[in-house]
This record gives sequence, structure tokens and C-alpha cells, in this order.
Amino acid sequence: MTPSAPISIRFGTDGWRAVIADEYTYENVRACAQGLATHLKETGQASQGVIVGFDTRFSSDRFSAAVARVLTANGIPVKVFSEPAPTPACSFGVVHEDAAAGVMITASHNPGEWNGFKVKSPAGGSAPPEMVEKIEARVADVLSGDIAVENGGGSYESIEIIPLFVEQLQRVVDVGPIKQSNLKVVVDSMHGSGSGVIARILEGSNIEVTEIRAEANPAFPGMAQPEPVEHNLQPLKDAVRDLGADIGIATDGDADRVGIVDENGRYQSTLEVFSLLGHHLLGRRNESGGIACTITMSNMVDAICKEFGQPVFRTSVGFKYVGPAMTENDCVMGGEESGGYAFRGHIPERDGALSGLLYLQAMVMSGKKPSELLAELHALTGPHTFKRIDAEFEDAKRAAIGQALTTAEPESLGGLRVESADRRDGVRFELEGGSWAVARLSGTEPLARIYSEAHSESERDAILQDLQKVLGI
Repeated sequence: MTPSAPISIRFGTDGWRAVIADEYTYENVRACAQGLATHLKETGQASQGVIVGFDTRFSSDRFSAAVARVLTANGIPVKVFSEPAPTPACSFGVVHEDAAAGVMITASHNPGEWNGFKVKSPAGGSAPPEMVEKIEARVADVLSGDIAVENGGGSYESIEIIPLFVEQLQRVVDVGPIKQSNLKVVVDSMHGSGSGVIARILEGSNIEVTEIRAEANPAFPGMAQPEPVEHNLQPLKDAVRDLGADIGIATDGDADRVGIVDENGRYQSTLEVFSLLGHHLLGRRNESGGIACTITMSNMVDAICKEFGQPVFRTSVGFKYVGPAMTENDCVMGGEESGGYAFRGHIPERDGALSGLLYLQAMVMSGKKPSELLAELHALTGPHTFKRIDAEFEDAKRAAIGQALTTAEPESLGGLRVESADRRDGVRFELEGGSWAVARLSGTEPLARIYSEAHSESERDAILQDLQKVLGI
């Protein structure tokens, strides 16, 4: 069986994503499933089985069933989620069941008309580059007709993953002291698959948990896409202020990312939250071990690790790079600018609910409010402000922008001297005084992502403006 309109399916920073009913069709999803099945048979892992999960997006449950039928037709045992659940629950399920791989039907934070196909490794992380390359090659063989799709396979099992996932998070974080506190917490699941997870972990406690946007809605009303960034979190800000809550915690569409709003309704950037959690683990919890993060993560991480005598391991963007770096170097945590953070003792995968729980732990152990935790961080690192611009472009400009990323050598940005350039993923310019800027092409969307962190907003914005000119955007 060959798809009627063959396309080139490429896995970006974390899986393949496309618009439903355009390129994201049952035929193409089955092609991805067959590519994975062929790879597992070739590597002798097929008998270990696959965990298949899905989120709250349109027809995610049906797409997951299509994947399961292809895998079982190839003789591979399959367990499919009984209900929508977070992507990290799928990753944990792979480890819990000792499976060969996981498939998560989700487009994460993309707009509602999108869906996706994420592959998880046996270790419970994003599939590493070498695994992705082999699966992509087999998918290409399916699309070209060289490999036929096996469909209409045998039966598969159902797995109730959320109870297992909740138990796992309670093992990773000692929630006892958190549950004894009198915190007021607002949780915003943004109509995604993280709904109810944090509330379930904290039930039967003194904590008052209020959930907003908890009902599943694949249209993700009121936002362009379910990403826990500041412009999408006005409802959470309002709820925190109206209820006099101590904190607001948001998770994205598949609950592998986190967004934090402090007690005053102020959004804390993803770089601030990651750095704050690193300070909590290395300082307050006195853990040892480095921190793995992408080239787009804050240099506050470097200051924290220097303070506590721990190394920093920088990677290209994508958890398929961060996860292995975290595991290989026994890091206490790993993360990326998008708000996805992983922690030792769990899986080498982003987990929004776990990130939120660790933030609550930092509050309880320190006795500080979120704004005070941030002030504590800045007392160590100095003030930092961050901004990311997502600049859309026409396909005709991709080559020119890519060339600029490879060759551009500005002497200064925002009036600050460029001290070095790192081109492992786009380009990162280190600037005098500790500021930096990054520009790279998105692996999943027609966007140029432009980032800067500096000591003041005016300095940061000047850097961004100059970098856009350099790239011709």
C-alpha cells in the first residue's frame, strides 16, 4: 500500500508534525508506523513491544489506533493509552513496560489544526538522532513503495497510564511537605492532556488547587497555540490575582512544558524558571551533578554551576540532544528554552507537571514566594532579561537566511562587541558583558527563531533588532 500523494516526511527537533487532512493523514501516519515497525524488526527489538499514547487533539485517539493496527500487523505487541495523557507519561510507559519504543500522537504546542508523531527511545527520552535517521529512511521506503504497509493487524492491549504516571511523580518528588503547606495554586492545562495530573497528586492535602481551562478542547480557544508563554497566559494571570493565589502553573498541549506565574500575576520567563530550579537543586537540595541545556538557555545557568562547582553541558536545540547529554554526564537536570525541563531520577524527557511540583517544593523548602525566589536568583547572577522573536518567512527566503546563519560575522550587536560564535545549531553570538544572541531555523515550522538575553530590556531589544538586520528578516 503506497500513499496516493507521496511526501517527504522529516522528523524535526521532536518528531514529525503537519496539518491534519493536509499532510497529516491516516495514510502518512500509517507510513510512519510502518517505518518504525521495520526499524524495530531490523534491530531485533520488535518482541519488546511499543507503547502508543495520544493527547486531546482532534482524532488523536483514532490516529493512535491506526498506529497500533500497523504495529500489530507487523507482529509487534502494543499497549495503547486508555485516555489522553501527557507525553512524558508515554515516555515513562516505555521504561515501565520495558518496551522497545513509544509513539505519542501529539503536536505538542503547535496550533490546533496540527498533529504529530513523536517517537520515544527505550530509555524513555526523545529518539536520538541515529534512531530517527533510521526510522526516516524506512518511512521514505514506504512512501516510495519499496516497503508495503502492513495494516489490519491483531488485537492490542489498553494501558491505564495516568495512575502509573502519578505514582512515579510521587516517587520522584517528596510531596508530603508540599501537601502539608497551605498554598493556593492555580493550574492551567490549556485544554491539553495535563488536565487533572497535578491536582490528583496533591489531593487530600491542605493545598487549595484551582484548575482553569481543564476541559479538553482541540480548538484551544483563546490562543493561537497551546504554548505556556506569556501572551497565552492572561487567564492564568487573572485567576492568580483574583483568587489571591501563591502561584500559577501552566502546562502546554501535551504537558511536557511548564509556564510559571508568580503571586503578583507576573510571568516568569522559561530561562528564569529553569535557572531557579537549578539553583534549588544544587543549592537548597545540595545535589551534585552538572546541568545539560541547549545553546538557547540562559547564561544564569553558568553562574549557578560555577557557584556550586558543577559543569554545564551545552547542546543543539531539541531534547534528542539534551536527554542523552543529561544521561551520559549524570546531570541533575536538563532543559531547553521552550520550557521543557527534565530531572534526574525520572526519565530523560521534559515533564511539565514534575517541573511544577519541583517549583512548589522550592517554595515550601525556602518559605519564599515566587517573586522572592527570583530575587534570590538574581542576587547571585545579576539581572537578566530574555526575549524570543519568531519571524515567519516565505520558503523562497530559507536558503538566504540559512546562508546568513552560516556566514554572518557581525562585529557588534546592539552596540556590544561580538566575542565568539557557536554554529552547532544556527548561530550563537557571545557578546561582551555576558549578553548573548541566537538565531536558528525552526525544525518543525517555517520560522526563524531569534533569541537574546541581556542585562536590560533596551540592550536586549537593540541586540534583537541588529540581528534581524544581519539576517535580512
